[in-house]
Amino acid sequence: MKVRSLLFSTLCMLALSVSLTSCSDDDDNSLNDDGSKVTLPQTARVYILNEGTSGQNNAGIEFYAPNKDADIISDIFYKQNTARLGDTGQDMIKYQDNIYVSIYGSNYIAKLNAACVEQSRMTFTDDKDLAAGIRYMAAENGYIYASFYGGVIAKINANTLEVEKKITGLGNNLEGVTICNNKLYVANSYKIVDTKYIYLTDVFIIDLDSFSLKETLTVTQNPDQLVEEDDKVFLISMDYSDESHVLQLIDPANNNKVSKLGYATDMAAGDDILYLVDSRTDYSNFPETTTTVNTFSSYNIKTGTMNTNSFLKDAPSELESTSIYMMRVNPNNGDIYIATTFYSTSNGNIYRFKKDGTFIEKFDCGGQNPKAAVFFN
Repeated sequence: MKVRSLLFSTLCMLALSVSLTSCSDDDDNSLNDDGSKVTLPQTARVYILNEGTSGQNNAGIEFYAPNKDADIISDIFYKQNTARLGDTGQDMIKYQDNIYVSIYGSNYIAKLNAACVEQSRMTFTDDKDLAAGIRYMAAENGYIYASFYGGVIAKINANTLEVEKKITGLGNNLEGVTICNNKLYVANSYKIVDTKYIYLTDVFIIDLDSFSLKETLTVTQNPDQLVEEDDKVFLISMDYSDESHVLQLIDPANNNKVSKLGYATDMAAGDDILYLVDSRTDYSNFPETTTTVNTFSSYNIKTGTMNTNSFLKDAPSELESTSIYMMRVNPNNGDIYIATTFYSTSNGNIYRFKKDGTFIEKFDCGGQNPKAAVFFN
């Protein structure tokens, strides 16, 4: 009887354990919407960061449901937090199912949950090393690595947002960052001497284990955007002395050799493809009128070949001549999001395409100068 009773008890405990494990797995698969004032779909979500106009305190975040199971919310950050995002939304990334957003003008980083409810923030205005302003972010192994004007990289605890370490005196005004093979690549763009802009030619490589400078690369002047895909790093330099911005490949497997690939003003990567646009705008009458010509192309990272034909199909005609401000690829399904800007005159637009380039739809981005996007699925 004791054996039979013990067996029965053991089976019951196993059944309970399976039941609890299943519930735990379900909880892990659900998004953290704690504190949300609206019901959001658990299937797919897209958040778009609108930079706004400098000094206007009009940065914001739009919510978009790609499966059409919820309405667009033009400024979900304000709706959820009853507060404005701040001055100049600079960057936004997704890490461990949270959203991290850097606000350059207001000089802070915020951690948001999957419903865009603010969890915490860290302001840098009182830190003399970081007072010049936060720029771009990348995440790895529980940390957010952020570039700052003034030549500083900060290692920020992704949970607490405490700055645990800093590298100071690293160049001047740092811009784009990306991580490849446990190394942080950092663009050192320019400095100002006696009101004159001096464009620099450095990409710094930081070893994340030791959090120290490992190497400095020489690239085309005024390096800006950095993207990693397939263990390769791609860089766009805003070289105003050339015919357009210069696209370069940095190959870590070949001693970080730097090669020029062509011209591009924006890029996005996904599934071994680098999507490119060369958006050439005549600003001579800015902001009253501008004239833009866009050329779309793609680069196959596996084969190392450039395809000069557009990757878009049946694209609305206005995409040929409207300034492109941002491109992103949804890593969950390969959809391509292309954002246009009308600067401070009106809201920008988002154009969504399938992975094969088929046009899906166009929608208002909810603010000025759409700058970044993150995806939940």
